[in-house]
Formats: sequence, C-alpha cells, structure tokens
Amino acid sequence: MFSNIEKVVLAMGLLRILSGSIEISAALLMLKLNSIEKALLVNSSLVLVGPIILILTTSIGLSGIAGEISYMKIFLVFCGIGLILYAVLSK
Repeated sequence: MFSNIEKVVLAMGLLRILSGSIEISAALLMLKLNSIEKALLVNSSLVLVGPIILILTTSIGLSGIAGEISYMKIFLVFCGIGLILYAVLSK
C-alpha cells in the first residue's frame, strides 16, 4: 500500500502524525493532571507546535514541487503563511 507514496508526501504525512500525537499526548496529560492551572500551562506549551508543523509541512511540499512552480508563487505562499501566523499570534 505504501510502496507508491512519494517521499515528500510521506514526510508531510509523518509530520502531521507527529503533530497529532503531540496534541493527543498533551490532552491526556491535561486529564491526568486534573488541574485547570496545569492544563492551561500544558495548552500554552502547544502554541508553537501548530505553526512549526505548518511551516515545515509547507516547506517540504514546496521543495517537492519547486521545479514546477515559479519563485513568485513560492514567495506568495510563504507570505500567506506569514499572514496566518501574524493573525493567530497577534494580540
């Protein structure tokens, strides 16, 4: 089943699996700690996981198709990611 998967797609999928595993582990830790303050601390530690995985996954995907699209389009994708991160992380 997995013999026909491209390496770039496999790397992207594995990064998303890692991200999901981190999120599930954090949720289980929150339940185990059973404290609102500690749960908020665990939750706040996850703030960087999502954006880092987003940037890495997009970078890997773009590197896989870099020869097929123009540098301007790659630049615009990274500008879009930057705007998403700015909107999410700004107060």
